[in-house]
Amino acid sequence: MNQLHKNQFRIYEISFHFCKSIFLCLLLLSAQAVAGGGGGGHSWDGIVVTQGNYQALQAIKHELIDITGVLRSWNDSSTTSVCSGGWAGIKCLRGQVVAIQLPWKGLGGTISEKIGQLQNLRKLSLHDNVIAGSVPRSLGYLKNLHGVYLFNNRLSGSVPASLGNCPLLQNLDLSNNQLSGMIPASLAESTRLYRLNLSFNLLSGPLPVMIPRSHTLTFLDLGHNNLSGSIPDFLVNGSHPLKKLNLDHNLFSGAVPLSLCKQSMLEEVSLSHNQLFGSIPKECGALLHLQSLDLSYNSINGTIPDAIDRLHNLTVLNLKRNKINGPIPERIGNISGIRQLDLSENNFTGLIPPSLANLANLSSFNVSFNTLSGPVPPILSRKFNSSSFVGNIQLCGYSSSTPCPSPKPHHPPTLSPTSPQEPRKHHRKLSVKDIILITIGALLALLLLLCCILLCCLIKKRAALKQKDGKDKITAKTATATAAATAGGEMGGKLVHFDGPFVFTADDLLCATAEIMGKSTYGTAYKATLEDGNEVAVKRLREKTTKGVKEFEAEVTALGKIRHANLLALRAYYLGPKGEKLLVFDYMSKGSLSAFLHARGPETLIPWQTRMKIAKGISRGLAHLHKKENMIHENLTASNILLDEKTNAHIADYGLSRLMTAAAATNVVATAGTLGYRAPEFSKIKNASTKTDVYSLGIIILELLTGKSPGEPTSGMDLPQWVASIVKEEWTNEVFDLELMRETQTVGDELLNTLKLALHCVDPSPAARPEAIQVVNQLEEIRPETETTTIGSGSDGAKEEEEGI
Repeated sequence: MNQLHKNQFRIYEISFHFCKSIFLCLLLLSAQAVAGGGGGGHSWDGIVVTQGNYQALQAIKHELIDITGVLRSWNDSSTTSVCSGGWAGIKCLRGQVVAIQLPWKGLGGTISEKIGQLQNLRKLSLHDNVIAGSVPRSLGYLKNLHGVYLFNNRLSGSVPASLGNCPLLQNLDLSNNQLSGMIPASLAESTRLYRLNLSFNLLSGPLPVMIPRSHTLTFLDLGHNNLSGSIPDFLVNGSHPLKKLNLDHNLFSGAVPLSLCKQSMLEEVSLSHNQLFGSIPKECGALLHLQSLDLSYNSINGTIPDAIDRLHNLTVLNLKRNKINGPIPERIGNISGIRQLDLSENNFTGLIPPSLANLANLSSFNVSFNTLSGPVPPILSRKFNSSSFVGNIQLCGYSSSTPCPSPKPHHPPTLSPTSPQEPRKHHRKLSVKDIILITIGALLALLLLLCCILLCCLIKKRAALKQKDGKDKITAKTATATAAATAGGEMGGKLVHFDGPFVFTADDLLCATAEIMGKSTYGTAYKATLEDGNEVAVKRLREKTTKGVKEFEAEVTALGKIRHANLLALRAYYLGPKGEKLLVFDYMSKGSLSAFLHARGPETLIPWQTRMKIAKGISRGLAHLHKKENMIHENLTASNILLDEKTNAHIADYGLSRLMTAAAATNVVATAGTLGYRAPEFSKIKNASTKTDVYSLGIIILELLTGKSPGEPTSGMDLPQWVASIVKEEWTNEVFDLELMRETQTVGDELLNTLKLALHCVDPSPAARPEAIQVVNQLEEIRPETETTTIGSGSDGAKEEEEGI
């Protein structure tokens, strides 16, 4: 019996070990199957990526054009892992791709619809590339999608309505592409969407009514499109999360919605360059967080609401070019933090409120071209130049040429002590002696006046003779040009001043010593030194190339009103009796940027800080021309960028094509192409645009980075081609000026990011280039300055998308 029990125990023990061996073998086989990728997926280093995700990534790679080789790591023969950092721009979680981040990689081609197979994708960031095609509709299948950042590409087609099927979508930035069609109303169904940026596209039609009524939207930028109709009502009941609203440069009409003034968290509002009318709702005084309000370039009428002074956080108020009337509210002086105030080109009447002089932070102020009257507060006239006040006929005291009349003294009538109620009735008659004395006095005064006139003529003649002797020391060519101008002065002419640091007469100008600074298609530029030692720049326009006198004066008067820190100010013009036309500008002591870069000695170094300062200045000036003046430069080169004593950049020659005949203006733009600044599309369309200006700006930034002139081909290539060929070799440092290589340890990232931006500006496709204001914003991001406010689409998008999934 005991033996039987022992045998049974032995059988159980053998069975147990047999089962354990089978279990271990099965476990080992399972582990090998997982590690070897048999049928279920691909893996490296023990981290598994699913078969569906792997195939989707291969399809995405197949449809992208990778000229820089960034996707070389996306190779199925690689020994590195998809999900452990081996594949560029890929992030995974438990074997599922959750993020694709490949901005600024020079990627072209299209985005595959297979991206919809990445079911756990949360973030898609391919901004600042050259990707074309449409936005994949399959993105709407991704229920976990949080952020889509495809701005600054060449995407076309419509905004997919399927994106409204993404319940977790928070950020959608498709700005600066070529998208067309209508904005799908389904986007409002993305119940967590808090940032929507579709600016700088070709979208049209009305704004869907449900988008402004979103309970989650905090940032809405639809600027620079062709949207039309009225602006829909905003959410009134419940929370009001909206902080930034930008609908500028569209075709919106109707009144400013009253419901907009009930969005209590609003900080920035821009509705400029539309067709809005009606008055500013008084309820907007409840926007206590509002920092910037831009309603410029509309047809808004009525008066500024009294409640304006409740906006204690307001720093920017721009109401330029509307039909607003009435007095400027005294209460604006209570907004202590305001920095920019533009009320120009309206119908304001009355005095400039003295309270505005108390605004210590005010750095930009303009009330020109209204119907204001009376004296300008002295503090304002000293702080701002005359361009801030011109166009108000009855306004005085803002320049030496507009003095206010002296108040007439008041003399009370002298009353008779005996007859206080009656005036005098008896007057003494003049005697013969009185009449003789008066006559003699008048004759003496007349003789004295005649002597004074003769003395002035004698002094002027002597000065002219001295001036003539001085001219003999000038070069023959300069002397000839000056003599011609002098002859015109003696025969009469017309000198018109706009404003400036000093005043001179026509004779002062024509008798000034002249030194040729350069010649261009527009004419010859001189440095003129006046008799009092002051220096101005004078451009003598080529004869027979300008418009008639009437058209010329109308255009040059408009140019004389333009003022910006980075635009060369036109101070005066002269029309001679023989058809001479002279333009007078501020003199820039450091000359042109072209000479500053390419004509200096080896001992003169230009640090990166100075070059970036110049690039920012040019960009700001160009952005002002485009956005505020609606003007295209058409001939932006390093030769017409002038530098003052502090190396501040001033754009010259803007708007001069408006003074020329059509044939002369065409010749000017054609000449720009020979210098390497002309955009490639100009040879086909023969029409300049803001994007051709941005191309020229990109060339100038490349000049600053490389130290090379675009007019001198390198290895048979123009400047953009040469830079692109160097960049293609994995962004080698050979592209940068040798002087800058000494600073790479401290500013290496700034150099690289500025180079990328410059290449973006010279993109062969005009639509892929940024606007000038975007260039300003990106330069500010690359090298920030204190107290600087940026406006644009790309910057906010980049900041938001870097916050994580």
